[in-house]
Amino acid sequence: MAKRGAFSSFHSFLIVLLFLNSVLAVTHGHQDKQVYIVYMGSLPSRADYTPMSHHMNILQEVARESSIEGRLVRSYKRSFNGFVARLTESERERVADMEGVVSVFPNKKLKLQTTASWDFMGLKEGKGTKRNPSVESDTIIGVFDGGIWPESESFSDKGFGPPPKKWKGICAGGKNFTCNNKLIGARHYSPGDARDSTGHGTHTASIAAGNAVANTSFFGIGNGTVRGAVPASRIAVYRVCAGECRDDAILSAFDDAISDGVDIITISIGDINVYPFEKDPIAIGAFHAMSKGILTVNAAGNTGPDTASITSLAPWLLTVAASTANREFVSKVVLGDGKTLVGKSVNGFDLKGKKFPLVYGKSAALSLSQAKCAEDCTPECLDASLVKGKILVCNRFLPYVAYTKRAVAAIFEDGSDWAQINGLPVSGLQKDDFESVLSYFKSEKSPEAAVLKSESIFYQTAPKILSFSSRGPNIIVADILKPDITAPGLEILAANSLRASPFYDTAYVKYSVESGTSMSCPHAAGVAAYVKTFHPQWSPSMIKSAIMTTAWSMNASQSGYASTEFAYGAGHVDPIAATNPGLVYEITKTDYFAFLCGMNYNKTTVKLISGEAVTCSEKISPRNLNYPSMSAKLSGSNISFIVTFNRTVTNVGTPNSTYKSKVVLNHGSKLNVKVSPSVLSMKSMNEKQSFTVTVSASELHSELPSSANLIWSDGTHNVRSPIVVYTGDFSQPSSS
Repeated sequence: MAKRGAFSSFHSFLIVLLFLNSVLAVTHGHQDKQVYIVYMGSLPSRADYTPMSHHMNILQEVARESSIEGRLVRSYKRSFNGFVARLTESERERVADMEGVVSVFPNKKLKLQTTASWDFMGLKEGKGTKRNPSVESDTIIGVFDGGIWPESESFSDKGFGPPPKKWKGICAGGKNFTCNNKLIGARHYSPGDARDSTGHGTHTASIAAGNAVANTSFFGIGNGTVRGAVPASRIAVYRVCAGECRDDAILSAFDDAISDGVDIITISIGDINVYPFEKDPIAIGAFHAMSKGILTVNAAGNTGPDTASITSLAPWLLTVAASTANREFVSKVVLGDGKTLVGKSVNGFDLKGKKFPLVYGKSAALSLSQAKCAEDCTPECLDASLVKGKILVCNRFLPYVAYTKRAVAAIFEDGSDWAQINGLPVSGLQKDDFESVLSYFKSEKSPEAAVLKSESIFYQTAPKILSFSSRGPNIIVADILKPDITAPGLEILAANSLRASPFYDTAYVKYSVESGTSMSCPHAAGVAAYVKTFHPQWSPSMIKSAIMTTAWSMNASQSGYASTEFAYGAGHVDPIAATNPGLVYEITKTDYFAFLCGMNYNKTTVKLISGEAVTCSEKISPRNLNYPSMSAKLSGSNISFIVTFNRTVTNVGTPNSTYKSKVVLNHGSKLNVKVSPSVLSMKSMNEKQSFTVTVSASELHSELPSSANLIWSDGTHNVRSPIVVYTGDFSQPSSS
């Protein structure tokens, strides 16, 4: 959502270009004025306090001008205090020094990060899945994204009663935008309306909470029922992205959504750069949401597979990586001799198996000097007259090239693990298969082939992390494991905006296919909402713990840090198991204060994040935050070490239960893990018991983190927490 993007269509490719992040503040009007966010923490409790007047007075005082028209961009006045204004550098400095101002930071651009998946996870339709309909219909999911297409059948209110009484929001979607009893609220934070023009927001909302809509497909591909995790729940949409996603709009959405009464926030948005928590609008907004009992679910980002590429790092966020499910889309190539190759593509065009002549890009070069760039099908290097009516073969493929050169289809080398939507028949082949096509040119005087319409295939393998999914470790808090969880993010079919064509023309579709952590994020948000329907009083940390400790265990797919827990966290989300975790690791706001103080933040910096005055009288080491996973970064390598983790679990299973500990080592690690006490005897519900985990070893693996799983089991529940110990220096990859 998405803060970054790995997408499955040319349309999404354009989005990536459009949303390239800029850490520079944007200049408005005069060159010496930039847009800054003035964060002022919690709202004063005085009845006579009027935020807008206070904000205007501050501007009047620092501007020292007769008129401050156009200076105030927006005010935050519902859930926390602050405003956005156009300021010179000297004015920014004066504001920062004023009493009551917590921090002042530049307004940055962030970036968007998209159903058989629910069946794959065990959350099936009909009577096979346990539901709590009355509570589900009172559950409100806030979607921070690029808007929504309100007329989509996925958001029809047929059969819905009025919104829950706790709802305090409004429908301010703009002209000709209508809410209903399913889509109960809409807001937008830029000129225009809350309508989705890219398809991204509609897609993510549909995944989390869309109605069950039968007989949907993308041009006949992936036919079936599209639905969200909690189809009876309500949706409130906050359009924070309109051409770009800005910090001030995201904070406005948090300000509104918290007061409006949402239960879960899903935000498939992020940055490609890491910022301290006190300058991260999602971390700040999510902290206020957590304080009011609202869990924020955030996309991990699409800048993998580099290590330390993840930027959603705050422990009060549920950070979601992207993995495969049990379905993918393939597009076959049938060569003239009958040999069939299987490539990737979401290709809805049916040429009925007809074969067309093949032309290699190099052979269609405009000149001999351009032969090399023509191999890659660089547009200015190709002779359109030699391409027209043929199947274009390219070493790499830019989706629009074959289309603009009037090819009937295209074949290209594609080593990625996800398929793109294309505006003509296309197949992306792995290297060996692509080489066989090139060799085919040498053996045939007039080679030809057919590119077949895509089909969906199902397979029975364990889920794997997708290459684009951002990885840990956490470069702000090394002892907090990120991401937290993974969920399906591969080729997800969900609702689309009728303003967003998946191709290069005006062919609009009601349902489209997307890939990315933008799609995995609303899957996890839907699961969080599903868990909350059975446990309405659970805190955000309890819901998060339930999701993490019941996840499917995953294994490293390759060697190296990027394929381990730094890719998938606690594992793959399991919706059914998450409703009955047995034990949970609960974290209170006070615990987070002690954690921040333990990071050596002083009380001023803690206030930058929380907006509250904190004395820092209590401090805890970050590794002793009561987190559902355990992680420790050590200095040096090949050393003897001992690290200790302190944890407390709360019994939410059954009274009079006994949990025994078990440790399972991973990745061939040689850790020695001791749990004390090794048995927990719970007498009553909501009882809390503490334990200590001591991890020691004489050396660490040089290429993999050393890890294990701690499992508490009472014979019914298996409460699993990953333990990761690692060394090494990691820095964030450059934004280039």
